[in-house]
Amino acid sequence: MRAIEITQAGPPSVLQLCDRPVPTPKPGEVLIRVHAAGINRPDVLQRLGHYPVPPGASDLPGLEVAGEIVDGDLGGSDLRKGDMVCALVQGGGYAEYCVAPVQQCLPLPKGLSAVEAASLPETFFTVWSNVFDRAHLEGSQTLLVQGGASGIGVAAIQIATALGHRVFATAGSDQKCRACESLGAVRGINYRSEDFSEVVKAETGGKGVDVILDMVGGAYLGREIACLADDGRIALIAFLGGSKAEVDLGQVLRRRLTITGSTLRPRSVEFKAAIADKLRKHVWPLLEAGRIKPVIHRTFLLEEVAQAHMLMESGVHIGKIVLKVI
Repeated sequence: MRAIEITQAGPPSVLQLCDRPVPTPKPGEVLIRVHAAGINRPDVLQRLGHYPVPPGASDLPGLEVAGEIVDGDLGGSDLRKGDMVCALVQGGGYAEYCVAPVQQCLPLPKGLSAVEAASLPETFFTVWSNVFDRAHLEGSQTLLVQGGASGIGVAAIQIATALGHRVFATAGSDQKCRACESLGAVRGINYRSEDFSEVVKAETGGKGVDVILDMVGGAYLGREIACLADDGRIALIAFLGGSKAEVDLGQVLRRRLTITGSTLRPRSVEFKAAIADKLRKHVWPLLEAGRIKPVIHRTFLLEEVAQAHMLMESGVHIGKIVLKVI
């Protein structure tokens, strides 16, 4: 099969087309003929040598795919050979074939193409796990999404809005802020020209937001604490702004604040399967009803993967970047 390998740590040019054997599914896994694969920032980190491959995972990049099940162990699922699915994988997505645990496969939502479905798993699994399972966004609570125009951001805005929550989002340009608002955010905040903490406090009558989805970390953390409501929660999924921060622990104690975080890739199949079940129950109907829509910024052919990574690193995109394999 054709695949994309990382020849060495470095710039996008180290991503090279290669020939690899078609992988063999293990018990509990299926073989997917990949039609499309999503690109995510962890792929960039892996290419740079900053995101080690978990033991036993493919060294090929790619954490989400959509395509046809052609072989494997379908026991315990309602899927069959020939079904079109999208799947969260530990690696190997940038290829014509990829293996995935059957429990991490979800049927293509009705009405969606393979390209659209390939943009879902990594971001939707991450958002559900952190915003709803870890940070317990519920009822009429409010959410602030940092990086609202990113793949994670557009997923978080849409899911939370569709489930009835008031959402704020930060982005790096007025255009991106308007895009966030078009997806459901009540206020897009340009972090280059506005103080998100002050805007959030003003928009909530001084109360602050209940949950913050943070992929920045660093100096943002203190400002996030300042605009959290009492009993508020910060869910940290990355630290693009730095891994160290100064925290006012007095605020944490007095206002009963929670700072939590997680990474998805090393978690067990059982853990991810539980998220898949919740997505299928709570989010897939919203996708099929058109209340949540995949946001695809641009697609590239498999052999154009270096250009795709250059676009990802530029930060100008809104939504997801996807590789078309078939």
